[in-house]
Amino acid sequence: MCLFNQCSQYLSRRLGLDSAAFSYQQTIFGVLQLLGGPVFGRFADQRGARAAFTLSFLASSALYLLLAAACSPALPGVPLLFASRLPGALMHTLPAAQMAITDLSAPEERPAALGRLGLCFGVGVIFGSLLGGTLSSTCGIQCPVIVALVVSLLGAVLSLTCIPTSTKGASAHAQAALPGKPKASVFDLKAITCLLLQPGVLPVFLVKVICGFPSGLFMVMFSLISMDFFQLEAAQAGYLMSFFGVLQMVFQGLVIGRLSSRFSEGALLRASVLAFSVVGLAMALMANVFHLCLLMPGLVFSLCALNVVTDSMLTNAVSASDTGTMLGLCASVQPLTRTLGPTLGGLLYHRFGVPVFGHVQLAVNFLVLLVLWRQPVPPKMDKAW
Repeated sequence: MCLFNQCSQYLSRRLGLDSAAFSYQQTIFGVLQLLGGPVFGRFADQRGARAAFTLSFLASSALYLLLAAACSPALPGVPLLFASRLPGALMHTLPAAQMAITDLSAPEERPAALGRLGLCFGVGVIFGSLLGGTLSSTCGIQCPVIVALVVSLLGAVLSLTCIPTSTKGASAHAQAALPGKPKASVFDLKAITCLLLQPGVLPVFLVKVICGFPSGLFMVMFSLISMDFFQLEAAQAGYLMSFFGVLQMVFQGLVIGRLSSRFSEGALLRASVLAFSVVGLAMALMANVFHLCLLMPGLVFSLCALNVVTDSMLTNAVSASDTGTMLGLCASVQPLTRTLGPTLGGLLYHRFGVPVFGHVQLAVNFLVLLVLWRQPVPPKMDKAW
């Protein structure tokens, strides 16, 4: 995904598009992933892990094929560049992997397992970004796109040959297909939204959305903030994001799993919201990039703990036949931020400056923390809370 964003931004400039056009592309991509996440999750529940992984890799292959075609001077680059966003609705490899891990792990081991999965994806993001930058500078923008296309096709082949047809147990299949009951459609939006109305699900989902949104706004605006506020060059901003990636790997792969074995998921959720509040206060007071580096471990811990714990709690709250759909809904949270973030974040930044992101994060998370301390234990999630 980072490689796709890098190549798209570079190609947009080469085709003569301004920053507004690139923002439109990002918004289109965010909306498609926002709408496609729950549908893809329901497809994974009904068709199994093998079909889900294969579909995601084939969608990635189509995306990189269109992007490679846009790099060719003989073809209409701008229409192909915008068209390359369309397969993004089905690019959900991480939710597919999360569903498989969820199905194959015991509830008490789920946070640690999801954290280790995040570690694997973090390694891919860091090395993918480095490889993409190196290939772009030495062989041209089309080279990393072609490499990504080949890797995506290889992933589709490996999915067909190495991934089991389904990772769900027999009870989940029996529950998904009751005798005499017609099979629900993948696009049954009523069945998707009904998951949020199950006991204990909606409060946790709202905490996931509300608490992560202020920091998501800051991350969406980070490229502009790094240039205007911190006065960083592109290479320096890249090093800072690599530092962010390393911290994410450490927290998700090493820290969250150990904490989940000692503390309840409810305690970790409150700890992440508290850390968000403290980081928000520090963000409102920061004046230079050194201050950002000091508060970044707290920010990364908050993000990792919030995402891992809420994903675990939400999948525990629904039946085994609906874990993919639930994770698809969770996967739509980040695209929601990418869709609303550029407009709302840009308005706040230009009107109030960088401290406003800290103020918003502090206020929102402090209010959520007060609610969590007074929240009664949901009946289906008593062990988690």
